[in-house]
Amino acid sequence: SVEQRDEPSLRGQPVAVGGSSGRGVVAAASYEARVFGVRSAMPSVRAVELCPRLVFRRPRFDVYRAVSQQIRAIFLDYTHDVEPLALDEAYLDVTDDLRGIGSATRIAQLIRERIHAETGLTASAGVSYNKLLAKLASDQRKPDGLFVIRPGEGAVYVAALPVRRFHGV
Repeated sequence: SVEQRDEPSLRGQPVAVGGSSGRGVVAAASYEARVFGVRSAMPSVRAVELCPRLVFRRPRFDVYRAVSQQIRAIFLDYTHDVEPLALDEAYLDVTDDLRGIGSATRIAQLIRERIHAETGLTASAGVSYNKLLAKLASDQRKPDGLFVIRPGEGAVYVAALPVRRFHGV
């Protein structure tokens, strides 16, 4: 997403960050590339087999870290309880609502709006009462959506999912 933001000609194109040589590996793939089955940790040769029009960009980890810190600063305006998972993902517990907003869903909406306004990037959010459900909810409306699983809805939601949706299974 950062590469597509910084180079507008890449928007709408299948893009991978990583090495494009014979021994290279995909570090990240745009949603346009994922449609073809391109995934992170995939050998670059295999990625090109799946998506011959795939555009590779060399990693710019300093830029990605800076954007990640910018987004994390936005999170900290709403809660001190932030658990980063990677450069582009975190769990937030908004029980301690620093701004007195009173709604986890509204907090997620405000955070997504600020991320877009301040970084030019989209963000997906999942709102629920535990981490597993929040992660599943976040994946539900990617790349730029918000999904809520309310108390009492979790068991029914999870029962309807295919096993492949569960991380690590």
